[in-house]
Amino acid sequence: MASDDDSIFRMLTEVALNEPVLVVGLDGWVDAGLGASAAMATLVEATNAEPIAVFDSDLFVDQRARRPIAHIVNGVTESLNWPEILVSLGRDRAGRDLLFLTGPEPDFHWRTFVGGVIEFCLNLNVATVVGLGAFPAPTPHTRPVKLAATAPAESLNLVEKVGIVRGELDVPAGVTAALEMGMGEAGIPMITLWSRVPHYVAGMPFPEASVALIDGLFQTTGIRVDAGELRHAADASRRQVDDLIQSNPEHIAMVRALESTVDETEGNPFGVEDLPSGDELAAELEQFLRGENPQ
Repeated sequence: MASDDDSIFRMLTEVALNEPVLVVGLDGWVDAGLGASAAMATLVEATNAEPIAVFDSDLFVDQRARRPIAHIVNGVTESLNWPEILVSLGRDRAGRDLLFLTGPEPDFHWRTFVGGVIEFCLNLNVATVVGLGAFPAPTPHTRPVKLAATAPAESLNLVEKVGIVRGELDVPAGVTAALEMGMGEAGIPMITLWSRVPHYVAGMPFPEASVALIDGLFQTTGIRVDAGELRHAADASRRQVDDLIQSNPEHIAMVRALESTVDETEGNPFGVEDLPSGDELAAELEQFLRGENPQ
């Protein structure tokens, strides 16, 4: 197992696992409504996960962009809390081994990072890798959050469990895309699940997106965790958004137009030029959820 001084990751403890699932949730890429980060936090807490490995942050993280936090007492700098890329180990409700890759998305050396994650997966006999993400979409909050999925060609069977989104698209990539390609070449199944978050709530917490990701994790891997608190938060969040929407005729018209389009086309993009922009409505919703009265 990789533990040499020149390795890009270091094991904190030796473990023997039974075909674990590795869930990837790195900060720094698209995460509308904090869907992925809240899902990861819930998964880590629900499975009582503890760190078992750490990657070499000096190789991958720009400390000027992600500065360490200094702890100062009476003028004395007592410690620095460095940004770290960690792998933690937990177990789901059925006792299955579950790994979590968390921390900042690497700023540098993506190919080297992908190689290190593949090495880690091969060493620990990882059965499946699942990435989590969330993106703003022209969809209303009054419809269930739907997932999109991406994967290497070798893992198309996993995408079919979620549903294939037809068409071609060129977009800037996050590191999960590089991981998908690397895992495909290494013969390790991988899928990335994406929650489609209503564009007008993308700038604030939208826990329903996180619930959809956790449900998707079960759908694709059979992993079961307790997400009761997150589901309760999702219900409360929807009621708050409902209250605001109902107070503004323009917002009602926008949501109804989104409903009609989604019902007819399953969420294909369309123009909303004559309706309030996502930024305008998101700002008003943020003000509302802080307890202020939007004008």
